[in-house]
Amino acid sequence: MADSSFDIVSKVDRQEVDNALNQAVKEISQRYDFKGTNASISWSGEKILMQANGDERVKAILDIFQSKLIKRGISLKSLDVEGEPQLSGKEYKLFASVQEGISQENAKKVAKAIRDEGPKGVKAQVQGDELRVSSKSRDDLQAVQALLKGKDFDFAIQFVNYR
Repeated sequence: MADSSFDIVSKVDRQEVDNALNQAVKEISQRYDFKGTNASISWSGEKILMQANGDERVKAILDIFQSKLIKRGISLKSLDVEGEPQLSGKEYKLFASVQEGISQENAKKVAKAIRDEGPKGVKAQVQGDELRVSSKSRDDLQAVQALLKGKDFDFAIQFVNYR
């Protein structure tokens, strides 16, 4: 019998991120505490730009955006906020980006966790920006998924291509 396998990936649905961003724009435009503050959130190339006339307001915009991401089922681990709000002219700006793919270093961490704590006979191999886990037993694969769900990695993971 052939090995069963699944892939561990870190992907984000761009449309859902865009929907969360649009919902945040709508809430910012309607909220009383943002009236007349030039507060905004928008795409700036591949990054998300949040700006307002105070650093606390920029942090509030980030908080709104994060709550919208959570409601849309996107892990906050895939949102990479770049430091503290920076003063640029009269406005404070904050950039954030959406991380996709598992880096080689993070893939090695996951593979090591599977080797050390997972069932025997389970193989994990890095393939580009994803990780393929294979075994003769489907039960072992499900045990690996349960193990990884219990771990707290600093990046989001999903399981796909289960066969």
